[in-house]
Amino acid sequence: MMVLEEDPEIEVIAEAGNGTEAIELARELTPDVVLMDVRMPGCTGIQATRQILEAVPPAHVIILTVSDDEDDLLEAMKVGAAGYLLKEISIVEVTAAVHSVVAGQRLVTPSLATKLITEFANMEKMAAARPSDAPKLTARELEVLRFVAEGRKNRDISVVLGIPENTVKNHVRNILEKLRLHSRVQAVRYAIDQNLIQAY
Repeated sequence: MMVLEEDPEIEVIAEAGNGTEAIELARELTPDVVLMDVRMPGCTGIQATRQILEAVPPAHVIILTVSDDEDDLLEAMKVGAAGYLLKEISIVEVTAAVHSVVAGQRLVTPSLATKLITEFANMEKMAAARPSDAPKLTARELEVLRFVAEGRKNRDISVVLGIPENTVKNHVRNILEKLRLHSRVQAVRYAIDQNLIQAY
């Protein structure tokens, strides 16, 4: 990230090799902006982002990654990331993103933003077509849905509930089938619409 230092208003104060190190450095140095990847050894970028923002609330975290997975984007936004950008962008765009988040803006790579908007639009159509007597979810499925809506991965849910990860996968699949949904993103929107979680 030394190229960022060509901007006189940006000072690179540290670089971390993994999520755990990023958390430690953020606590020590209290940076204004943190550039974070999703896929890292040990602590993931999402987990690190959550902990950094809890420890250093004024910080702005930009996820800069190769992952165009909707679940990763959704999780990043839910833990408070100020931006989610794909690494295909230029260094000029990265520099501009740093200035933008400091100014209070939230950024998402256009292609991913379009993808999410389309996803939500499709869900609205399906919700309108869904019969009023749609199958009800079991207590366990509702519990799993709430965790999914919080952005948790199947592995995390399995640990919290004390059940095998495959069982969680089965619950998620059943939830999507019962509600006639096609993705976890749509499941989150459903949970918000049904007041199972609070939108924020």
